[in-house]
Amino acid sequence: MANIILFDNEVREHLLPFTYIRPVCEIRVGILTIREKWERWLNAPAFYITQDYLAGKFPIEYEDDNYLINGSVLPSEQLCRLIKQMEVGEAFLTENGEELIAARLDGDQMDNLIQDEDFGELNGFDLENTNYLKINRLWDIFKHNNEALRDDFKLLTEGRTSQPLSATNRCIGEENIFLEEGAKVEFSTLNATTGPIYIGKNAEIMEGCLVRGGLAMGEGAILKMGAKIYGATTIGPYSKIGGEVNNSVIFGYSNKAHDGFLGNSVLGEWCNLGADTNTSNLKNNYEEVKLWNYPTEKFVPTGQQFCGLMMGDHSKSGINTMFNTGTVVGICANVFGEGYPRNFVPSFAWGGPSGYQTFRIEKAYETMERVLARRGMDFDVQDRIILLRVYEDSQKYRVWEK
Repeated sequence: MANIILFDNEVREHLLPFTYIRPVCEIRVGILTIREKWERWLNAPAFYITQDYLAGKFPIEYEDDNYLINGSVLPSEQLCRLIKQMEVGEAFLTENGEELIAARLDGDQMDNLIQDEDFGELNGFDLENTNYLKINRLWDIFKHNNEALRDDFKLLTEGRTSQPLSATNRCIGEENIFLEEGAKVEFSTLNATTGPIYIGKNAEIMEGCLVRGGLAMGEGAILKMGAKIYGATTIGPYSKIGGEVNNSVIFGYSNKAHDGFLGNSVLGEWCNLGADTNTSNLKNNYEEVKLWNYPTEKFVPTGQQFCGLMMGDHSKSGINTMFNTGTVVGICANVFGEGYPRNFVPSFAWGGPSGYQTFRIEKAYETMERVLARRGMDFDVQDRIILLRVYEDSQKYRVWEK
């Protein structure tokens, strides 16, 4: 089997702040990350072509035979079948021929690619009438979550038997509910007729929860008592979620443990929403939502009537925080105070409607060390290098420093 290499391109800039500290293929949508999907579909480990400052943590390895695949593309049965039939020197492009989707390269071609040298002409084919999902903009993460979740559910559960569901629960569509080893669900109501419900290893749905699929819960994730979940929602590994959540994606290790509404939103890893934090996902005049875009440095139309909060990794909100429709929060930000914060909060911002100051990098390091230590993880040198680079790159948005 050929080696898999997932590459970033200009789409990466449009997926900030989530791609500040990860390659595009490490975004979670559905049950799995994009990388995990490709590894399962093609039955091989995947490596990366990404930003230089991320390469230490996300390395590249290549062999004499390599699949070079766009990291923003989700695998499908049709697309994988075509990729497996590729010859070395062939490439697949989007229908308009403007963006590379996949290529098959030998070791010499990979050498030249890595060294920014010409590796010769490829025999290109447009992917007309080929079904696959692609994450081009922030809102695509929740927009495509329903279809991605269904595809992952089939991939992970086909031919397998679910752990038994306790008789204390009320459910319909039980054939679309799958519990991994150690998963616990008691005294809750589950409706899987609107989408599958996947409960990962050692995940737990506490008493009194109301779940309307689709729902994906990663390993060790917890739904707190009385939570109300509407599909299609993904709760990544070791996240704790309470209150009301609708069509949102939480990457992992993040907490929204208390009451409050989260809708049409995406949270990175290690986020924490304080008690009664609420997000607006619909404008009062029902107009199309605009969202901050890093490459253009302005708010751009999303084509979406519903769009809530995009919060980068390690960011937090204080109790009773109110996020307006279409808010983007960078990484390592702390948002609190009365009133609505602005619709774009830069990385390493500390404050709220009454003003911001900078969350200094040394203090951010201290906080991250404590947070990761609670999960038995180390905040290592590579993490520090990545965060320092983001701190420097995001400085231009912190206008109060000028």
